Amino acid sequence: MGVRIAEVMAALSLTTDLATGLPFEKGLRVCIVADELVKRLPDRVTDDGRLRATTYQATLLRSIGCTSRAPENAAEFVDDVAFQCAVKHLDLDADHLAEQLTGFGDWQGSPESQQSLADRFVDLVTTDGPHAARYSCEVSRALAPPMGACADAVAALDDVYERWDGHGIPDGRSAHRLSFAGRIMHVAEQAVLAHVAGGTDHAITEVRRRGGGHLDPDVARIFVDDAPSILASTAETDLLAAVLEREPAPQSTVDGAGFTSLCGVLGMVADLKSVYLTGHSSRVARVAAAAARRVGLTDVQIGDLEAAGHLHGLGCVVVPSSLLDRPQPSGQLGTADRERLRLQSYWTSRILERCPSLRTLEPLTRPAGALHAAFAEAGWGTWRGSTDASGPFAARILEAAEVWCTLTEDRPGRPALPPAAARSHLCAAVDDGRLESDAVWAVLSAVDVAPVSQAAPNGLTARELEVLRHAAKGMSNREIAVALVISERTVGHHLAHVFDKTGYRTRAGVAVWAVQRGLIPAEPGDLERALS
Repeated sequence: MGVRIAEVMAALSLTTDLATGLPFEKGLRVCIVADELVKRLPDRVTDDGRLRATTYQATLLRSIGCTSRAPENAAEFVDDVAFQCAVKHLDLDADHLAEQLTGFGDWQGSPESQQSLADRFVDLVTTDGPHAARYSCEVSRALAPPMGACADAVAALDDVYERWDGHGIPDGRSAHRLSFAGRIMHVAEQAVLAHVAGGTDHAITEVRRRGGGHLDPDVARIFVDDAPSILASTAETDLLAAVLEREPAPQSTVDGAGFTSLCGVLGMVADLKSVYLTGHSSRVARVAAAAARRVGLTDVQIGDLEAAGHLHGLGCVVVPSSLLDRPQPSGQLGTADRERLRLQSYWTSRILERCPSLRTLEPLTRPAGALHAAFAEAGWGTWRGSTDASGPFAARILEAAEVWCTLTEDRPGRPALPPAAARSHLCAAVDDGRLESDAVWAVLSAVDVAPVSQAAPNGLTARELEVLRHAAKGMSNREIAVALVISERTVGHHLAHVFDKTGYRTRAGVAVWAVQRGLIPAEPGDLERALS
């Protein structure tokens, strides 16, 4: 029968709720409210059902690009998760912005630090804001189609940060130049956020106030006129089941490689949280699947394990990028930071357990997810914890693959370990009982098979690919120039060629393009083979 694509979209929505610091299942509520709004539109607007299907997909995928600038947001505002949450509630209308900014930056604690962040936001919103929005939109356009989104839903994602009055970003489109699905999504989201914050009356007041400015006044009026009934539809005991029940026909399903591909998109969203994690989940999935073949697991077991490899780190979206990208020995971590790192695996399990078709993968992800958190807590140094040895053998393979891939990739404060050193770490973990010996043997056997050297796609040269990989880590042109011992101007030329050949214009965009083609992260020895 296959897995319903809508169910995986719902899992993505849950993931991006956490990444943006909003209440769990907020996206599901927005989907239901948007569907109720569509039902109340005149029949001449919705007679073919196309708008309903477009709005359904767009609301579930609304924040698919939300992690694309997480490292940059963390660099500017310390906690990218808290920053995203604050921005979702802001009305950029000049008459109301100053009042709303009184609480902006409260995650910093002191009034002085809070005011500093608010001042920085005001300084950057008109200059860097459009560029930041294009980051998100470009990644949304790259990731939404592989999730099964229709062309109209993908187009609606370009309007996420736009406004009815034309004062939005990145392009300042206004009124009916915005997609109808995008305008419905705007009203539904603000209604849900206000309802969570202050109940039905507050939702009515806030949507009415924003009508004609942020929001389409006609759609806002539809909500205001029947708000109690519309919001009552979000009181379902099982919101995910309610969302799936509302999926417009025909229901789309996938199986096998199609399901694994969907899981890969979720993994990419999570990996974009850190410049050091880009492509990590897809590499873990590949290594685990190759190891599973070495020990003779069935095709079904291999497929499940590969899907679990993509999903094992979903929970990292709750952790600020500044914490993930900081080489911090565990003894120097504060209690709150330590707790956020440890909760990664908990949230991975919560997301998967909420979705029936993903629930069976949760036991496979559990040991590797715990290790993902343990490495981050240790400042990406040698993992020192212990794991639950009671899980299925396939889960122990994924666990060993997580260790191998983490050790052989660059991390904050340390370069990738050479294969021989990483192999020694895995063998030591077997000796002291932290890893399962047969699982480690399978992984080491799989990675010992040298990958076949292939020409980079789209005509990229070996040097352009090397520059791309450095840029995907968030390095500036100057930093890339120093690392490669070439001039900054030459780096600029190479990046221009990369952008032209890939069709993307942002670091996150080219990173997603490269991950989708297995170019990031690099396997040990890739560059040497490419240059030989």
